[in-house]
Amino acid sequence: MRLRGVTARGVGVVVAAVGLLGVGFRFGYPDLALLGAAAAIAVGCGVVFAVWRPRLGVERVAEPDRVGRGEPAAMTLTVRNTSKVRAANLVATDRVGSAAVPVPLLRLRPGRDTTVGYPVPTSRRGVVQVGPLRVTRTDPLGLLTLSRTYGGTAEVWVHPRIHQLRAVPAGMSRSLDGRVDKVPQGTITFDSLREYVVGDELKRVHWRSSAKVGELMVREQLDTSEPTIIVLLDDRAGAHPGREPESFEAACEAAASIIAAAVREDLPIALHLVSGHAKGPFLDVLTQAELREGDLTTTVRSLRQNRVGDTLVYLTGPGGRGDLSAVSGLKGAYPVVIAGLFGDPDAAPVSAGGAMIVIEAEDGEQFAGAWDGVRGW
Repeated sequence: MRLRGVTARGVGVVVAAVGLLGVGFRFGYPDLALLGAAAAIAVGCGVVFAVWRPRLGVERVAEPDRVGRGEPAAMTLTVRNTSKVRAANLVATDRVGSAAVPVPLLRLRPGRDTTVGYPVPTSRRGVVQVGPLRVTRTDPLGLLTLSRTYGGTAEVWVHPRIHQLRAVPAGMSRSLDGRVDKVPQGTITFDSLREYVVGDELKRVHWRSSAKVGELMVREQLDTSEPTIIVLLDDRAGAHPGREPESFEAACEAAASIIAAAVREDLPIALHLVSGHAKGPFLDVLTQAELREGDLTTTVRSLRQNRVGDTLVYLTGPGGRGDLSAVSGLKGAYPVVIAGLFGDPDAAPVSAGGAMIVIEAEDGEQFAGAWDGVRGW
């Protein structure tokens, strides 16, 4: 509950009540005292009316709750009168991000509800907070105003815009027996042993191990040569200078597009941020990604030591141009290294030699076109 304030009319009535009561009782003017008492009663009735809390139930449904940037999203708000008396006319607003949406609430009968639908802005990547509903009551004389909040909040996740990519890196095979081959389909090799389960094929039984442990053991096999793609998003503030850098938005769109292409082709993919914060579904991580402090040197060292994939895609902004040489040094650990450089169209083209493929683009759409034109990975 929040008392928004006594109106100018309310202040005048309070001052009049105090003055009339004081003058009337002090100087013996009963008429003035009666007028002062009436004004005081009016203020008291206004307080009682405004303090009365209507019982309202609030439900929100986002349709859908996750969308791409620029795609339509709507919120459906249902307000029900759960009390046994008719609710008075109320002034209500629902908070959508930083904006307020008016919600008309006429006299709701007990058990009745009203439904309001309105669009949710999706022009910017991020999580849009919707709610709570704020209901404002004013007494009939307009002396004071009181507001309360009802219901919880809902979230609409605005993912980065995804651009269609036709080409996906084929990757390199890494079999457990030591072979390394470039194959787009993958191969099957031994991974581990487990206990026999009814329905397993007998040809998968490992008889030697079964004899040792005294029960049937079967071989688990793994496709070790599936191409694994590692997307490294540079979320350092220094890599994307400016107050609202479009280069970072373009890098997020490029990352989302690569992830979507890999999922479509059923290829393993992982997302890493230079800052190290990358937990949860990849598109949700990209939705919440923001510029922060990070150490690229530490990240590159970790990627070199762990060798977590076959194809490394590094996405950065104008401030990361000088770090391309450090990333290209990962060529020994990763057969294919690709760099996406955004937001620096006037700079001289990058010459990375044969160590790394560099794609320079102004936005995500231009990156997608250049990506599909790359050959040799």
